[in-house]
Amino acid sequence: MNISSILTPESLPFAQPGRFYRGNLHGHSTESDGAWSPAEYVRQYRQNGYDFVALTDHCMEHYGYAITDTRAFRSDNFTTLIGAELHPGQIESGGPWHLLAVGLPLDFETHREGDSGADVVARVREAGAFVAVPHPNWFTLTVEDFETLGSVHAVECYNGVADYDSDRGYSWHFIEMLLQRGHRVGAITTDDTHAHEGADDFMRGWVHVKAEALTPEALLRALKAGHYYSSTGAQLHNVAICSREKIVIECSPAAQILVLGDRAGVLHRMTGSQLTSAEFDLSDVNSRWLRVTVRDEAGQRAWTNPVWLG
Repeated sequence: MNISSILTPESLPFAQPGRFYRGNLHGHSTESDGAWSPAEYVRQYRQNGYDFVALTDHCMEHYGYAITDTRAFRSDNFTTLIGAELHPGQIESGGPWHLLAVGLPLDFETHREGDSGADVVARVREAGAFVAVPHPNWFTLTVEDFETLGSVHAVECYNGVADYDSDRGYSWHFIEMLLQRGHRVGAITTDDTHAHEGADDFMRGWVHVKAEALTPEALLRALKAGHYYSSTGAQLHNVAICSREKIVIECSPAAQILVLGDRAGVLHRMTGSQLTSAEFDLSDVNSRWLRVTVRDEAGQRAWTNPVWLG
């Protein structure tokens, strides 16, 4: 059982010290198969209101298995996390693994002959990094594939380039199958920006990370603790579970506020216009976990991580 990311009612990010920082955790530059240079990649996010990025170039043989160094682009009001997309072994459908590692040391050994996905996950975690499984629906990952990995922190619930490329950007169904089996994973939203001409894969999804400072170290600690929520445009201002009897939600103007759990349908729903808050009774809820979705009138969403009640 994956128990890497255990968010409980008492550890929701909204009550944690610090503030929310907006960031993209997955994208590529000219150091692998992206169209922007590392400097341009960082500039684009910085000028569009982001607080941090991870540049996660593909570590493959024809790119020299190299990690892209973005430390030179850090400043007092913008920072970067050192990251990579790693490709060991093989999944059930025949292709290599895609594994997202954020917060790596620059001397991390990105390739060892014969590595399996589980080998790489173990080494990434030993190095102190945050590890996630990207775009499972895009590459038809199976639950059985996932269960060979060991313990990862998160799975992408939305990937912008997969949405643009093949309408396979959403992966909540895959995550919920994992949750049903007891795997306690977080859910991240990313662009996976490649920025090729004509592609619409920029600023489609991001995370808001609650951290005590805008530093790589503080952001990494918060990510590994699950102190973040994901968004394609809507915002969550507060989610609180009070004595496990009720849930209070505050958000940007929404058309729907949903609470979902480990049974069919929804646990609670509020539908309307310009909704900014909701309160639901949890006293009769029989669910091991729950999560909140907010959807606005344009269809943009915000999602909490799964919160474990038991």
